[in-house]
Amino acid sequence: MDARTIAQNIISWASCHFYGGRCLCDEEAESQCDFASFFDQAMKDFHADYSFEDFNKALPSIKQALDEDLDAAYNGDPAAKSKEEIVLSYPGFYAIMVHRVAHELYRAKVDILPRIMSEIAHSATGIDIHPGATIGRRFFIDHGTGIVIGETAEIGNDVRIYQGVTLGAKSLEHADRLRGVKRHPTVKDHVIIYSGASILGGDTVIGNNVTIGSNVYITFSVDDDKIVRFESKNYSIIDKRS
Repeated sequence: MDARTIAQNIISWASCHFYGGRCLCDEEAESQCDFASFFDQAMKDFHADYSFEDFNKALPSIKQALDEDLDAAYNGDPAAKSKEEIVLSYPGFYAIMVHRVAHELYRAKVDILPRIMSEIAHSATGIDIHPGATIGRRFFIDHGTGIVIGETAEIGNDVRIYQGVTLGAKSLEHADRLRGVKRHPTVKDHVIIYSGASILGGDTVIGNNVTIGSNVYITFSVDDDKIVRFESKNYSIIDKRS
């Protein structure tokens, strides 16, 4: 079985395990005597010192974090009619779910599979979260298309971000020297980042209770309890009839 199929099967099994419904594993995975043996064989194939027993121990804490993410989405979006609607249809919640599972495998130093899992979510949602990114509790992605969160980004609790946000690195000259170095920003607790904002750099820290307005470009730290907004008067309104 190829790596992408293994990654997709882990995502599908986790989704089924957390929130019920039919597990959408392919026939080859379903033909395994159980998911545990399938998982252990996959870890062996990727030379990972990790087992289904290890994964199973992590599942309750992942589920608790996801339930809190779900609460944040429901409480933060008046358009949400139910939590079931969020689980079944919100791309942001799907991307977060995949990330929390992939991050567990990334932390366990499982090779390749976490990144493939993140790219499956990226392809499905347009939300690109590197499995190495550290994300706190009650994280809410609203809409989500075009979001990029880099490998060494750190996000605190009760953070909400909108479509088109980038938590990225600055110049990547001599990229080979930057592996393992913090390149992406830190976002502390109770932060809102509106659409199109770009926050760059490993030294950049966004403080607690900060609001980042749309379309700002930040390469500097912001103290607690601040609002950062883009102000421009360089626009015009033209009468179509002229």
